[in-house]
Formats: sequence, C-alpha cells, structure tokens
Amino acid sequence: MPFYVYVIKSKLNGNLYKGQTDNLAKRLSEHNAGYNRSTKAFLPWELVYFEEFETREEALVREKYFKSGSGREFLKKVLSGS
Repeated sequence: MPFYVYVIKSKLNGNLYKGQTDNLAKRLSEHNAGYNRSTKAFLPWELVYFEEFETREEALVREKYFKSGSGREFLKKVLSGS
C-alpha cells in the first residue's frame, strides 16, 4: 500500500498545509468537509503537490522535512515553477 505526503493550499487565503496519508482522495475530502481543526477555518482546499512512498516511515520523514525551513523553501520553489 502506498503512502503519500501532500501539500494542500487554501483557496481562501493561500495558506499551505502539509500532511501524510495512505488515501489521498479521502484525506482531501476530509479537509474540505471540515473534519480537521487545523484546516477547517480556511476552506476550501486544493491539492497542489504530493509524493508517493512505500512505507509510512518514509512518508513521515518527508513530511517532517516539508515542515522545516529548508523544506518550506523547497516547496516554495517547486510550487512557483522554478
């Protein structure tokens, strides 16, 4: 079963949220249904980036990286297209 690290962007204010899951479509639906306290106030959300991994451990390491300073810089570059 694959695991995913994903980045969603609020259509309301442009905030980014990073997470990991084993079911990307279901998780995005949960965010947009307001099931997550951290994202509920900034609905709706759109998926802007994801990566696939073989294990949850690999996904968790990558999620932690995305939440670091260098990971945020990486995402900034990727999402801007440069």
